[in-house]
Amino acid sequence: MLLPIEYKPQMPQNKSRGIAIVGAGEIVMHAHLPAYRMAGFHVVGIYDVNSAKAAAAAAAYPPMKVFASLQELLEHPDVEIVDIAVPAAFQPQVAKQAAAAGKHLLCQKPLAQSYEQAKDVVDFCKAFDIKAAVNQQMRWSPGIQASRYLVKNGWIGTPLQGTIQVNVHTAWENWPWLVTIPTLEVMYHSIHYVDSIRYVLGLTPDFVYADGARYPGQPYAGETRTLIHLKFPGEARGLIHDNHNNHQPQEDWFATFRFEGTEGSISGTNGALYNYPEGREDTIRFYSNRWSPGQPHAPALEGRWFPHAFMGTMGELMRSIEEQREPENSIADHLITLQTVFAAYRSMADNRPVQLQEIASE
Repeated sequence: MLLPIEYKPQMPQNKSRGIAIVGAGEIVMHAHLPAYRMAGFHVVGIYDVNSAKAAAAAAAYPPMKVFASLQELLEHPDVEIVDIAVPAAFQPQVAKQAAAAGKHLLCQKPLAQSYEQAKDVVDFCKAFDIKAAVNQQMRWSPGIQASRYLVKNGWIGTPLQGTIQVNVHTAWENWPWLVTIPTLEVMYHSIHYVDSIRYVLGLTPDFVYADGARYPGQPYAGETRTLIHLKFPGEARGLIHDNHNNHQPQEDWFATFRFEGTEGSISGTNGALYNYPEGREDTIRFYSNRWSPGQPHAPALEGRWFPHAFMGTMGELMRSIEEQREPENSIADHLITLQTVFAAYRSMADNRPVQLQEIASE
């Protein structure tokens, strides 16, 4: 009999560490705050340049305090962790201010708009000896976390392939600041898939070959359709096929993942993108020739990418503080995901494979 799959976020022993949030946008209201309430984390307060948004968040989640400024937030004695939820253009400066104030950090992805800026943040945080993680929360979505467990414990043998396919309609105007950004889909969406594939396989890509396209007449500056090929060391490969322009009824939408190895395979659905924004639970189905050849297993998974996985990113940061180690989703680890993302954009521009080392060495 196969052992139970461990896929739910692990929680810290001490949930009382004070968290303060910078930014009160849609993702905070619909994911960060619901997840933290679910987990029993202690949110001290929130700050946003738009004070009305911060006040609305505090009203929905009392007894949060509304901070009048970032400096007031950083000076509050109960704040140990700063959860930064602002666009990449503004994040490096906020992160540096918080690190200099001795606060541990949970940053948004991408960490910065350029690799040079991201590396600078990593070096700055290291100098102040604080724990800093990135909110690559898809790692803790039930389907991806379960896949990671199966691969890591050898249930499908040596991993050979990771594939994520998404075909939905995304209204990017829900995030007005994204509409004019030329690097749209990979930087702000498929970055999750790049990160999740390398996380599940436990490998770092050697090079990337990518293509990005737009939809005729789209009102967005950046790419909304992408194909990304990842070559890992040896025979392992990754493929991401992402289209955000499916204007058919939601019955035609799909969001799937598949991981294959020498001794089995895993396939499933990313439930958050079905009937969005309501979503549904992830599904998973796997075969393992090592334990039960030819027999399918389809355990029911509880939870969703939004908001449940957000417990995982913050929980991992808090556990790393307790255990005095680097978090699995550290900002240093995030640099590898960013190398892959920026290599993808260079590949699109030059129409050639781009090695990650080409980005890392700049």
